[in-house]
Amino acid sequence: MGELADGSIQLIVTSPPYPMIAMWDPQFSLQDPAIGEALEEGRGNDAFEQMHLLLDQVWKECYRVLCPGGFLCINIGDATRTIAGEFQLYSNHSRITEACRALGFTVLPLILWRKTTNAPNKFMGSGMFPAGAYVTLEHEYILIFRKGGKREFRTPQEKTRRWESAFFWEERNRWFVDLWDLSGVRQGLGSPNGELQAAETTGGERLIEEVSQSASSQSPRSRSGAFPLELAYRLILMYSLRDDWVLDPFLGTGTTLVAAAITGRNGVGYEVEEGLVKEARKNILSCKPLGVQILEDRLHAHRQFMAQREAKQKNGGLPKGRGGSPSYWNETLRVPVVTRQEIQLRWEVVQLIEEILQPPIEKGSILSNALSFQVTLRPFTPEDCGLPF
Repeated sequence: MGELADGSIQLIVTSPPYPMIAMWDPQFSLQDPAIGEALEEGRGNDAFEQMHLLLDQVWKECYRVLCPGGFLCINIGDATRTIAGEFQLYSNHSRITEACRALGFTVLPLILWRKTTNAPNKFMGSGMFPAGAYVTLEHEYILIFRKGGKREFRTPQEKTRRWESAFFWEERNRWFVDLWDLSGVRQGLGSPNGELQAAETTGGERLIEEVSQSASSQSPRSRSGAFPLELAYRLILMYSLRDDWVLDPFLGTGTTLVAAAITGRNGVGYEVEEGLVKEARKNILSCKPLGVQILEDRLHAHRQFMAQREAKQKNGGLPKGRGGSPSYWNETLRVPVVTRQEIQLRWEVVQLIEEILQPPIEKGSILSNALSFQVTLRPFTPEDCGLPF
């Protein structure tokens, strides 16, 4: 990531190859042959540490390119594996946390992403007998780090942009909790056309999942560490502002950069597999309609939420004032809101996505197996989704 200028990125959302997960062994061993030797010789702990030493170099670069107050969000899972006849846990999340702490990052509360599986062979060990079975891992981690103290917004333009990048009160209550129950993305590269599919959730939220039905990919990496678009979408809204720069050093099929584009952020991503770069480019450049669909769903869900709150207040189920009947109005979206912090909330939709070689890319740099894009936005109005007002 040497092309990126110091302090040029406001948010990093990524999911690296998971150390000690067998599907990633070839990639780690290609970068450091000593890893393959350690695995062959049954030295699991040595292989684990050597894999993380490779990732440490990425986290060091992340610290460099982040602006003061910028955030690093890492989706990672722990690994369980039998090496030389010994089954054990390899705690990836704790190893990354300590590495980032040593680099100078401020460690913030993490999020558990619950990934329930109904696979028939989900239980490990001796079945119904005690003292021989093992707990099944059904969650991954979203580690959250900040570079230094809180990000400062000094100019009137920065302060306005922050107000306009707000989210709804009920979204804040749903997102800023330490347990997320999202549907995982199957480990696959998706449909031949790299489609993105939207599925309604019970909360009125649109959960975007990559379609992953292709079983015949010829890529050297026929499986990718994909996560739901909803995961990246939330994190980008939570920890960045419109027009910020978002980085993913492990680009994959471009989920993070798609989420960045449809939330009005600019993006940079790196990927070692050329085929995945092409897939990511296709997904990013075709995501404009998706952004409008998601905003339509958010607006519809908010209107339902406020109507339910008003009904509860009339029936005596909620006190008047803050948190009860709405006291504020968002004129742009033409909806009632719970708090004053929501009245300047503005949404933008993507008008143009351009692949560029401009800041934060240093002038004259040539990116290999990487993407950088900038978005041009226009204001969103309720008429964009045909809602009656």
